[in-house]
Amino acid sequence: MGIKEKIKKRIFIFLFIPILTAIPFFTEDLMIKIISGVVLLIYAGFIIFLRDSMQSGVVEESFQPDLFEEPESDRKGSYDTDAGEDIKIISPVKNIEIITAENFGSTITRGKQEFFKPVDFKANFDKIVNEELPEDVNHDEQFGFVLEKILNVVKDAYMAHTAAFFWYNKNRKRLTLERYVTSSGQIKQQKFDLEDDILGKIVQKEEPELLTDISSNAEIDVIRYYGAPQGIKSFIGVPLFYGKHLTGILVLDSKVNDAFGIEQVYSLGRIVRVISIIISLFEEKFAESQADQRLKTLLNILGSDKKFESEADVHQVIESSMQGLLDWDSFTLVSFYPQEQKFKTSKIINKTSLKYAGENLVIDLNGTLVGKAIMSATPVKIDDTSSSEIPRFSKTEDVSFDGSFLAIPLVYDDHNYGVLCFESLKKNVYSNNEVTYIKNATKIFAFILHSYSTISILKGLLSVDIETKALNYDSFLERLTVDLVRSKELDIQGAVAMIRIDDFLEQDSLFESNPFPKVLRVVGQMIKDEMTPLNLMGRISEKVFAVYFFNMSPKDVFLWAEKLRIKIARKAIAVASKQTTFTVSIGVAATTNKADAQEILTNAELALKKAIEKGGNSVKNIG
Repeated sequence: MGIKEKIKKRIFIFLFIPILTAIPFFTEDLMIKIISGVVLLIYAGFIIFLRDSMQSGVVEESFQPDLFEEPESDRKGSYDTDAGEDIKIISPVKNIEIITAENFGSTITRGKQEFFKPVDFKANFDKIVNEELPEDVNHDEQFGFVLEKILNVVKDAYMAHTAAFFWYNKNRKRLTLERYVTSSGQIKQQKFDLEDDILGKIVQKEEPELLTDISSNAEIDVIRYYGAPQGIKSFIGVPLFYGKHLTGILVLDSKVNDAFGIEQVYSLGRIVRVISIIISLFEEKFAESQADQRLKTLLNILGSDKKFESEADVHQVIESSMQGLLDWDSFTLVSFYPQEQKFKTSKIINKTSLKYAGENLVIDLNGTLVGKAIMSATPVKIDDTSSSEIPRFSKTEDVSFDGSFLAIPLVYDDHNYGVLCFESLKKNVYSNNEVTYIKNATKIFAFILHSYSTISILKGLLSVDIETKALNYDSFLERLTVDLVRSKELDIQGAVAMIRIDDFLEQDSLFESNPFPKVLRVVGQMIKDEMTPLNLMGRISEKVFAVYFFNMSPKDVFLWAEKLRIKIARKAIAVASKQTTFTVSIGVAATTNKADAQEILTNAELALKKAIEKGGNSVKNIG
């Protein structure tokens, strides 16, 4: 429809107004006047209403066609409007999304705005969620790490100034600050005796406490874990129960009034419940890992390769085993010395830089902690050595340790073989259950010491070497002295041959095991096979044998030694899966008209040294 046709239509519509207005003036009929007035009023109101609706610019989806426009079937195209009378449809989406070459690979979201992501957004998030527990730390430090992460979340979630967790010691009625996250630098990291403050009320009542308006004058008395007033206005604290006993307290504070309410009390209750579950899981994990470690330690003691050939070997096994049985900062092994009939400190390991007792310190049996353990054959446990004036080992000791002390006597068959002493810088470390376990577990050490002591006594009573069945040094020297006196009185010649097994490679990588025991037995047997009933054989040291030849000239002994050397060098000895040969060096010394056995052995040793200096596998003699 053209603009001119619209103008004509509008003029035609407005002509009805003057016609309806003029009707009352040309008629006397009251009814017609009223009707024309009403029609005029309706007509004018309809025009005004339609006009306002068109100018408002709002078109609903259920738009009805204009009563004064042509039917839809007569329309040729879109609506035509006068200048300045365009109808605009308002859309909630102002930016029309179009895929172009620039945004082809990006994600298009509809109806929402993506938040800004920094460059290191993913790296920082991965660092947080993948943070690992610290390694090479004990069970308590691992739990402290987890607890600190929880406190970080709680502090941020509740917009608190400080979030802290306290352990409660029922026996000592004391609170210990375990971990905290704070915006302040004046937290007092110490133990707090139970008093009539807000923390004390939580412990005494075993229920949450909530303060919403703390006055500045009362802050220092109400909240004691700050070194100076912080302007705290609100406080909330909830107890933690473990095993149906109050074990700790979780507290939050804020510098804003009414920062916390009843709903926060309930939500913190759920949090401390989670912490108590985490504690139980850590305890279970720690118990299992500690049990495995202790079992491995005990099984290691009983290993088939453990040989206790000397007292130092026994001490070494005990020392290495103590690393896995108990936590300690200082370990002391007290041993009994039967020759002196005294107890002394034989081994001390101090992991700290603090001053401690030294080795070979004689134990005072009266008036000391270790002496009490020895005399009573009962473990002694001191939870806080700073509160006890009783010395540990001796009344003259100089020890600067303060913490927990534990002494376990090594008793077997009513004999005390020593004491194991443990000391930690932490107080109240060793529980009664641990003392009972260590007491039972260390019975194996008492048995080892008993066995070693018994074997040592039996070896002293034996005249032969257990490994080779040859005379031991003392017995050989005694028998040799008797034969030398007899030979000198009868003017009979003789000689001593000192035989040493030459050094050889003993690496496990070559022989798969130590070949010396097998070589020792074979060489000893070959020497015996070449002897007569008039000969005397003894083992002088680990690799050295000595043979005395009664009524035999030094020259014949030299030939005998040379024959033995060749025989041993040609003998293939099987060691594990390999066969190889070994050699000996021999020194010969004459005994004619000599009665000093020690002198003869010295001469034979000089001859042996000459043979060794030549390169081994040779025989030398001395007159």
